[in-house]
Amino acid sequence: MNTVNNPLDFREIMDLQAKLVESIRPYLPKNGLLWKPEDTIPYECDGLAAYRRMPLAVALPETEAQVIQVLKQCTAMNIPVVPRGAGTGLSGGAMPIAQGLVLSLAKLRNILSIDPFARTAIIQPGVRNLAISEAVAEHGLYYAPDPSSQIACSIGGNVNENSGGVHCLKYGLTLHNVLRVRAVLMNGEVVEFGSLSPDSPGLDLLTVLIGSEGMLAVVTEVTVKLIPKPKLARVIMASFDDIEKGGNAVAAIIAAGIIPAGLEMMDKATTCAVEEFVHAGYNLDAETILLCESDGTPEEVSEEISRMTEVLESAGATDIQISQNEAERLKFWSGRKNAFPAAGRLAPDYYCMDGTIPRRHIATLLRRIQGMEKKYSLGCLNVFHAGDGNMHPLILFNGADQDQWHRAEQFGTEILEACVELGGTITGEHGVGIEKINSMCVQFSEGELELFWGVKQAFDPAKLLNPDKAIPTLNRCAEYGRMRISRGILPHPDLERF
Repeated sequence: MNTVNNPLDFREIMDLQAKLVESIRPYLPKNGLLWKPEDTIPYECDGLAAYRRMPLAVALPETEAQVIQVLKQCTAMNIPVVPRGAGTGLSGGAMPIAQGLVLSLAKLRNILSIDPFARTAIIQPGVRNLAISEAVAEHGLYYAPDPSSQIACSIGGNVNENSGGVHCLKYGLTLHNVLRVRAVLMNGEVVEFGSLSPDSPGLDLLTVLIGSEGMLAVVTEVTVKLIPKPKLARVIMASFDDIEKGGNAVAAIIAAGIIPAGLEMMDKATTCAVEEFVHAGYNLDAETILLCESDGTPEEVSEEISRMTEVLESAGATDIQISQNEAERLKFWSGRKNAFPAAGRLAPDYYCMDGTIPRRHIATLLRRIQGMEKKYSLGCLNVFHAGDGNMHPLILFNGADQDQWHRAEQFGTEILEACVELGGTITGEHGVGIEKINSMCVQFSEGELELFWGVKQAFDPAKLLNPDKAIPTLNRCAEYGRMRISRGILPHPDLERF
């Protein structure tokens, strides 16, 4: 029976659940398998709580060998599997599949080895992002990617989503900080991607796996790069009285040949929200604020801060403050790091979007979003990883009001389509998951989607590993195209092919 494509009635579901439990329980530790509703309900969604679905069961293996056996049994029973890390993802990528199993890697949380001379660490997927830096701090090292959820998110999830963070401009995304990944295919076969050397023979499949959203293989071990902690870090907080000036300042810094350790942007609504929450000392009259960080030796930092200050002043900054010590630097950053919880103080719910645009169009998109706020009668806070154009609008709404949720969803979709129109993409680091699967139809052509399906087929022929996520079917795109036309939305040129 194909449980992916054929919905079952209640009795059939209960029978399938019993068979699944009987099949995989012998391979898992005590308390390593959950199937009662009161135990599985915490797994019904990830950080995107608007989309929920109950799984048949949740497996919590503690070793790679147990992961292998679970996948083999599910393959034999034709049961779909959704890999899950810490559950902090924001695109529904870890939402369960109907009549499927959630495979949680949360208990694989050991740091297996640290090599301070090679500057590498081998870790299991359940290790928290921040825990890596904490473990290697005694060696004067740290792990560079720092998503806002780094206190909770796991390295396995970071690999699946190619996570970034406020320092990704200088130090790169997960992709640039991982050397090797060990993983298990749906049929139980163990495979390795990348190597400890600068290059590896054959196809560079590591770059295919990272960011694949758990659709190709289940990560069981990751070798990460570590870098020396900088001797000094200072941050400039620059205020602007105009959104366009702030956006142009971002492009001007990069054009000057400066690559800051961090380059973040917040609009006035965001700074007002976070200032009340963390009291970071933000200028509440500014239309937008930039945080520009420099790190390195004291001499390097002094020179770069001076150069960035000149660029910011030339771009029209109305006020410039430079952190004088580490406590003040962290204070300036605290607002940006707490933008999401601050949004939670303003409305019952918020919808965190994620898209990427060319830096030169930051102001254009912000002005469009202002128009969308009026169109949908919903507020929106805007925060950017401005250095690489990765934006995170936070749409405020009340989830108890169905009409508001629909308006928030349409608001988010319009933002993503604006990103595509401006030459960007529908995601930067949150992934596609279930949230943006329709927007994939706008971003990519029929031929491109068929190529994506070809990659999926090569790794997972039965399409059992996190199915119905990230890559839309051509039928789905055709249906979405008809829906857009019925709403009076002009089709994107690529959409006309469907």
